[in-house]
Amino acid sequence: MRDLFPSPYTINDARRFIARATGPSPGLLLAIEVQGKAAGGIGINPLNDTYRGTAEIGYWLAEPFWGNGIMTDAVRALVPVTFDRTALVRIQAGIFSNNPASMQVLEKCGFVREAVHRKAITKHGMVMDEVMYVRFRNDR
Repeated sequence: MRDLFPSPYTINDARRFIARATGPSPGLLLAIEVQGKAAGGIGINPLNDTYRGTAEIGYWLAEPFWGNGIMTDAVRALVPVTFDRTALVRIQAGIFSNNPASMQVLEKCGFVREAVHRKAITKHGMVMDEVMYVRFRNDR
């Protein structure tokens, strides 16, 4: 989770997120709901300039819902819809090296490990690698 994501997450943070998710945006932000409860979020953020054929996928899931295939199902559902509705060539995800569960989600969804950016991330004072995963339009 990037530092941009508020922690603790307040009701005002939720209101800002809803305003952003429902407002004009080139990206797509969706809530993940499980049995009527908010469980997480997933989104596609198109990049720009020379990266305009690329988007970043990002997601999070509340801990009580981990290990049930929920995020794998969400990524599997969102990727083909994204390619069908956009001209994107590639969707990428930079995963913190201490998050093997997220790497497994992407691998189950057809993403491949493209690169390891060594010592590229600092989180809670810890420096770690970023593992870049990618899925291309023609990989379907």
